[in-house]
Amino acid sequence: MTASRYDPRQWMWGEAMDVLARAEHLHRQLFRAGPAVGAGPRWEPPMDVLETDGEVVIIAALPGVREPEISFTNDGRALVIAGSRTLPAELRTAVIHRLELPQGRFERRVALPPGRYSQILHRAQDGCLIIRLRKQV
Repeated sequence: MTASRYDPRQWMWGEAMDVLARAEHLHRQLFRAGPAVGAGPRWEPPMDVLETDGEVVIIAALPGVREPEISFTNDGRALVIAGSRTLPAELRTAVIHRLELPQGRFERRVALPPGRYSQILHRAQDGCLIIRLRKQV
């Protein structure tokens, strides 16, 4: 084992850097400058975009967002996923010790690989929205 592993200054520095990185990430997601609340999207969900021979699959992390609250549009070059995550009733009267999950309106524009798509299928699973765009042959 290396001496730096047990050096509290090294451990504290690493922890401090992790805290700063998390704070910056939250700041970008929750507190970025933009229109007034309710006027536009306030956060962007993380996504994976995968492509196979027959389809493009987009997986958007949307825990706590009900499927009827999600809309998406395809303009042929990009898919726009939008919706809202509402505050649970408990948050209205609770003392908040930590609030990391973004709330309110969200929107994410995802560039699509070149091509034409004949069908869009979607389903919610395990806190994610899974969208499948079938390639047109």
